[in-house]
Amino acid sequence: MIKSMAYHINRFRCSYISLLVFLLWGSFLLAQNEPQYTQYMYNIGSFNPAYVGTTETPEITTMYRAQWLSIPGAPRTIRLGTNIPFANERMGLGVNVINEQLGPLSQTYIDVAYSYQFNVSENTKLSFGMDVGGSLLNVDFTKGTFENPGEPILDRETINNFYPTIGAGMFLYQDSWYLGLSIPNFLTDGIYNQEVATVVEDKMQYNFIGGYVFDLSETTRLKPAFLVNYIAGAPVNVNISANFLFNDRFTVGASYRVDNAVSALAGFQISNPLFFGVSYDYSTNGLGAYNDGTPEFVLKFYLGRTGQRVKGSKSKSIKGKPKQIDTPRFF
Repeated sequence: MIKSMAYHINRFRCSYISLLVFLLWGSFLLAQNEPQYTQYMYNIGSFNPAYVGTTETPEITTMYRAQWLSIPGAPRTIRLGTNIPFANERMGLGVNVINEQLGPLSQTYIDVAYSYQFNVSENTKLSFGMDVGGSLLNVDFTKGTFENPGEPILDRETINNFYPTIGAGMFLYQDSWYLGLSIPNFLTDGIYNQEVATVVEDKMQYNFIGGYVFDLSETTRLKPAFLVNYIAGAPVNVNISANFLFNDRFTVGASYRVDNAVSALAGFQISNPLFFGVSYDYSTNGLGAYNDGTPEFVLKFYLGRTGQRVKGSKSKSIKGKPKQIDTPRFF
């Protein structure tokens, strides 16, 4: 995260300077090290490596998020991720590539995740996962003019740095509910050189996730879910959502990020292997009057999925083992 750094892109009007200082300072207070998602239910593999082996078929997920439209230099996030379950239904492999732009700062995360799961009861599985990778950090101070150009950090036109990341997580689930805990990066202290540490402050982040699927009828399901991000010394980031799934095709719902934003969500199963989701956030904090909201788009490809299950049916156990989470699904 950018740490209390005031800048504006060359075309900024003066009125944007104080706004952007507030924007960046607020981002630092939130201390959100990992990219933020409204449709986190479709991006679990990006922040919990234990999830990658729990899918029924291989998946490819693409995502684009444009945060705070109409504010120049505001965050933009692109994600490409894969979840590949092994045929033994015990292990999984995943790859994530995430790029986040914020003003003159660009950060690209690349990691490979591995998971192993086992039965803790007849219908419950527990998956453990680990991911290893790194982050490429680039700060190009030539992209803007600065409120305090005499600061020592600005003597360098660019900063380029690579730092390793090691994360881990666990994911406990049945056919109708799930709980997860993850730490995206254990390597937070003593990684940055002095110049980079002036711009970025990294602390260990904890992610808690959960959801429950209610079968309201043969054609309608309801899933309330939550995602909580915790970093020591920062406000807890709490996301609460509820989504309806109709006829295993159409999804509609709403989400609330406490003291931050309200969101509308919708999704459509275009075909058996293809799902498209969209969300729109409206800021409920001080930024609401200065931006045009935050759209987010998700496209998921379910590889090897050619048939569709009977509407309203549930996964069945095979030889005493719970089947992996069925599709189409919320998580």
